[in-house]
Amino acid sequence: MKSVLTKISSFVLALLVLFSTFSFTVAKHYCGDFLVGVSYFGDAKNCADELGEDDCDSPQVIKKKNCCKDEVENIEGQDDLRNSIEKFDLEKQKFVVAYVSSLLYLFSEEDKKEKEFLQYSPPKLTYDLNILHEVFII
Repeated sequence: MKSVLTKISSFVLALLVLFSTFSFTVAKHYCGDFLVGVSYFGDAKNCADELGEDDCDSPQVIKKKNCCKDEVENIEGQDDLRNSIEKFDLEKQKFVVAYVSSLLYLFSEEDKKEKEFLQYSPPKLTYDLNILHEVFII
């Protein structure tokens, strides 16, 4: 159980590091107020492909109004993965130590057997003293 949990958590953390350093570009092309094309790996699809000759790219329409626009969003990933120990103050260190120790004790297996005392034998009761002295716990 513990090895499976360790493998799953290490795989999830590796994916987290991979996707936090991954950067990409999103290109969008608008004709008027409508989104015509979105691209993640190149230029977005132009509205000239769909509308024909009387589109936003023709000189007559461009002179009347500028209805086409392109937006490019760059989503940058994390470049520096080094964290200094100076940022890791004493309160955070205490939290990590408490968390790890409680996690380790959560999955530890203790002996569930009742411990027997092999060297000691209990005394033999010849009389039942509670009944003899008429003492009853209610």
